[in-house]
Amino acid sequence: MPPDIGKELAVLAHTARTMGQRGLLNPGRPDRVVRQLWALKTWGYGLGGELRSAASRSPDRPAVVDEHRTLTYNQLLDAVFNRAVQLQASAPTSRDADSALPTARPSPTGARVIGLLRRNNADFVIDVIACAVAGLDVVLMNTQHAAAQLASIRDAQRIDTWLCDDEFATMVGAKPLPTVQPGAELRPPSREGRVVVLTSGTTGWPKGARRPTSSGMAPLISILSRIPIQVCDRTLIAAPMFHTWGFAGLQLSLAMRATMVLRSRFEAADVRETLHREKCDVLFAVPVMLQRLLDEPAPTTGPRVVAVSGSALPGTLATDFMDAYGDILYNLYGSTEASWVSIATPADLRLDPTTAGRPPKGTDVRIIDGAIHVHNDMLFEGYTNGSGARLVDGLLPTGDRGHWGEDGLLFVDGRADDMIISGGENIYPATIERVIAGMPAVSDVAVFGVPDREFGERPAAWVVTRPGQTVTADEIRETVRTLAARFCVPRDVHFLPELPRNAAGKVVRRQLPEF
Repeated sequence: MPPDIGKELAVLAHTARTMGQRGLLNPGRPDRVVRQLWALKTWGYGLGGELRSAASRSPDRPAVVDEHRTLTYNQLLDAVFNRAVQLQASAPTSRDADSALPTARPSPTGARVIGLLRRNNADFVIDVIACAVAGLDVVLMNTQHAAAQLASIRDAQRIDTWLCDDEFATMVGAKPLPTVQPGAELRPPSREGRVVVLTSGTTGWPKGARRPTSSGMAPLISILSRIPIQVCDRTLIAAPMFHTWGFAGLQLSLAMRATMVLRSRFEAADVRETLHREKCDVLFAVPVMLQRLLDEPAPTTGPRVVAVSGSALPGTLATDFMDAYGDILYNLYGSTEASWVSIATPADLRLDPTTAGRPPKGTDVRIIDGAIHVHNDMLFEGYTNGSGARLVDGLLPTGDRGHWGEDGLLFVDGRADDMIISGGENIYPATIERVIAGMPAVSDVAVFGVPDREFGERPAAWVVTRPGQTVTADEIRETVRTLAARFCVPRDVHFLPELPRNAAGKVVRRQLPEF
């Protein structure tokens, strides 16, 4: 047998096995199964196709549940259709465009660009899918941005129309969409609209990364092979959907005909109650949310899967959480540009709570000159400013440094540009953070380099202690000296009530107090 044929058969066998394990091959009404498959064939595997597929197979299943309403898949499809028609009818005149955007430049793709500024709610889901099926590019805006930053992003991304919650309408000058007549037709676009996710912008202004549209089942199978999400699960998406991981929760939910349970704001007590009340099987979250949940009383029952991403799991957080909730934690390491790189299962996290896990089948991960590089089926298409990352042997650099452990587990040593060079020694902040985070009195920590006249740079630490517990700066220094190295010891230790983090859980360095 030719080697390529053998490889293809192995991929097909892996795909079929994973689909069977996750319920995607479960039998159903023949007419609905035919309509489901036809929807994917005619509309593809993007947001529009996934929604039509789900509505064809499970029309009366609840698709979205938020604080205000519940929509079935058929109702969601109707709402998306109506919103898409409104958006197509709302194309601004040249005069409108001139007033909204001084340069009135077209987007690089030639499509209109919509700014979406909503919290996790049903309207977010409706709007983002409507933009896709109307052929419009949509920029997912961070709800934590101030008015000045929103205006700057509007100009940089060439946004001509805003879709937002009422609380943001005045801030961005949003205008109502036109009313459409019953029976209005949706003009099929020449291409499905692209979703633009903004990078975290923890050290500067965020960039827009265009997400690709999936051309098949491979991306879904990659995730499902490591995270046991099942068809028709009830999924609480607590991670903000304007970030890559929360948006991934939306995409996976559509593909799996899941019920998306949404809350506009994260509050640990409310999430704990919602998981129980809504009988949620899956929770999508970011790591900092796990720490907040641990501050609440341990639940008697909980979800079957908790999937996190967005930032590193500090110290023993993974094992602490699993000790309280059971071995149900899955940690995906990825980025806005790379989508996924590797996924840590509960078994991996029991081996080492700081590991990034293993790459899913079909994902190529290599360490080149100490830096992590990846290739998978969903690498980003480039930034909206026309730039893109330079590939190395066909692989995308993640910007992180890392290494492989003895058990074949991947470890992330920190951002390449965060490496501290102190007196000729290369110091990775993540190494110091892991040591400090392992101290019983510490609940959170961040380490960065600060200027030093003698050594060029030196490590500095910002530390949050657990309620009712104390630790001194000298104790922290001695622990680092003992468990890491003398040149890793932070001369500067600053205690804070909490670290400034963005919605994805990443520390915003520019908001840290200086020494």
